[in-house]
Amino acid sequence: MAMTLRLTDEQTEALRAAADQDGLSMQAAAVRAVEEYSLRRREQRDRLLEQFSRENRAVLDRLRDS
Repeated sequence: MAMTLRLTDEQTEALRAAADQDGLSMQAAAVRAVEEYSLRRREQRDRLLEQFSRENRAVLDRLRDS
């Protein structure tokens, strides 16, 4: 799916610099950034759910058994 990404001049320069450092196009750098962000969010969600499950094991067990 095509998308227009509107960045400030400063954001564009930051993206360009990061892409240049990594030897990527700005498009590839933006895609990589989105993928890395999505991965971090999923990992954070999984950690929080695991923590919630551990901290609330007794309540969850009672709900399961009711």
